[in-house]
Amino acid sequence: MTVSLDGHPWPSSGSRRTSRQSDLFDRLVEIFLREGFAHFTLADLAARLRCSKSSLYTLAHSKEQLAVAVVVHFFRAAAAEVERRVAEVVDPGARVGAYLAAVAEELKPASEAFRRDLAAFPPARDVYELNTRVAAARIRTLVAEGVAGGAFRDVHASFVGHVATLAMVAIQQGEIAGVTGLSDADAYAELAKLLLHGIVQDADTDADADAAEQPCLTERPAACPAD
Repeated sequence: MTVSLDGHPWPSSGSRRTSRQSDLFDRLVEIFLREGFAHFTLADLAARLRCSKSSLYTLAHSKEQLAVAVVVHFFRAAAAEVERRVAEVVDPGARVGAYLAAVAEELKPASEAFRRDLAAFPPARDVYELNTRVAAARIRTLVAEGVAGGAFRDVHASFVGHVATLAMVAIQQGEIAGVTGLSDADAYAELAKLLLHGIVQDADTDADADAAEQPCLTERPAACPAD
């Protein structure tokens, strides 16, 4: 089994592919990310890749199936890089940021044309939607681990995770882009800032808050507020 952008298992097909087929998928991903895919015919793609249409038929049985297969290939390849980067981070307080930053980095090559075609083609959109749901679950787990490890404030991990889920779904569905003009990659980067600035443990801030909660039980010192 291999994993998608956010750790979801996809049935493995890479082991059954020839090196030539894997190369074709990689090149198709580059074209799709840069130019979108809805306007291409199989003949167009064969010409761009300088291969025969029969070579493309070894990848999928139709243009529609090929589009989905390329989208899955993109997420599968991105997954390996995301998980590699997160696995290198030991500090539980840094893993949420590392995860979202890696997702943002992997989505950065996706052009507006690709995002538009992805949203307009339900089978491909479903792939992205599935990734988003699983990514949201991953964030909930990482937040819970950060709270348990003392790296984050004692926040309600499920609540924070759900808020992140709503934001991620809005990114995936194009709502954030429509309101802000941000690309999906930039939106994920902003979400990382928002989450981490709100939940990272700040010793100085917490000490000040604790001091502010202490009642003045003796003669009024200079630090005690006036009544």
